[in-house]
Amino acid sequence: MQLHWESTVFAILAFALLYWLLNKYAFGPLFNVMEKRRQRVMEELEKAEADRNEAKRLLAEQTEALQTARREAYELIEKARQTSSKQADEIINQAKAEAARLKEDAVREIEGEKRKALADLRTQVGELSVMIASKIIEKEVDADKQESLIREHLERAGG
Repeated sequence: MQLHWESTVFAILAFALLYWLLNKYAFGPLFNVMEKRRQRVMEELEKAEADRNEAKRLLAEQTEALQTARREAYELIEKARQTSSKQADEIINQAKAEAARLKEDAVREIEGEKRKALADLRTQVGELSVMIASKIIEKEVDADKQESLIREHLERAGG
């Protein structure tokens, strides 16, 4: 095989012409398309990073909001528990006070009725004594008759 220099020069010239044409018409637009794609990929990566950071921030906010809501709910439950306990104590104390007042009123009423009954009894005993004395004075009787007369008047008064 023999090397022909004309073929080599022609091949080099053809290669140079092809390279120049490709550089002018194909590589430029191809590199522009690849650069645009690289920029779009970089923008997508930056956007994804920003979205990830935003998601982390929102997650932290939601976690804090959830903890705050739990704390407030616990405080409300505790406050309601304390309020209900106070109200129960107040109701019990009011009921005890009312029971004591009713007991005192009943005791006073009983004492009043007792005094009234004793006064009525004294009045009746006095009336009976006067009546018995007047009967005895009207009739002079012996001790047996006097005792039977007293019993008779007491039975009438009791009946």
